[in-house]
Amino acid sequence: MIFDTHAHYDDKQFDTDREALLGSMEDAGVGMIVNASATVASWDKVLGLTERFSNVYGMVGVHPDEVGALNEECFARMERLLRREKIVAVGEIGLDYYWDKQSHEEQKYWFVRQLELARKLDVPVNIHSREAAADTMEILKVHGRGMKAIIHCYSYSREMAEEYVRMGYLIGVGGVVTFKNGKRLKETVAAIPLANIVLETDCPYLAPEPYRGKRNSSLNLPYVARAIAGIKNVSEEEVIRVTEENAKEFYGI
Repeated sequence: MIFDTHAHYDDKQFDTDREALLGSMEDAGVGMIVNASATVASWDKVLGLTERFSNVYGMVGVHPDEVGALNEECFARMERLLRREKIVAVGEIGLDYYWDKQSHEEQKYWFVRQLELARKLDVPVNIHSREAAADTMEILKVHGRGMKAIIHCYSYSREMAEEYVRMGYLIGVGGVVTFKNGKRLKETVAAIPLANIVLETDCPYLAPEPYRGKRNSSLNLPYVARAIAGIKNVSEEEVIRVTEENAKEFYGI
């Protein structure tokens, strides 16, 4: 079944139909979903989703735009939450120089701290990186070597993706691979092994064609699988099978 490795069902855009939507997934061929945290305030919402839905797992972490809310007390709580059975990764964490809501130094500091925590607890990490390719790679080569990592919503060059694959990382592929202007991601998908690709939505964002610009959900992942299948010249079923295996092994589910 389809495995959505990165979603945000705690987002307010799902307030009107969250229960019904998540309850419909299995019948639509969607198996497991891992819900990412973005803010400290999101942690309890993510925990609640993992408790209410058997098919929803969670990550705990803080997005680079939100690291200004982190402190030692929050960080200690993060460690406690990461020991829970259905919390399977640190995420999403990383660097974001597009919005520049936090200083680069503060982003780097908390990125490294969260990577160190993941290493201490032996859990995987889910990496956000936007307009910060060189710094992300530099930090991961020092602090992320030998760890399990997904480079979420991959947006950089084919060559950099190949370097991440050599590091043993997975590449998160979502709706952008269906876009007409998604040439760089399509080139990346063509170049790297299917064994290093996982499906993701980042919902409610980044809906694939033909729903681009609308609210996204895991129900749209067949469009992503179909696009990858066309690029790799394999069946859609093969893409779903292999990416599910990749995701289960990564998250230890």
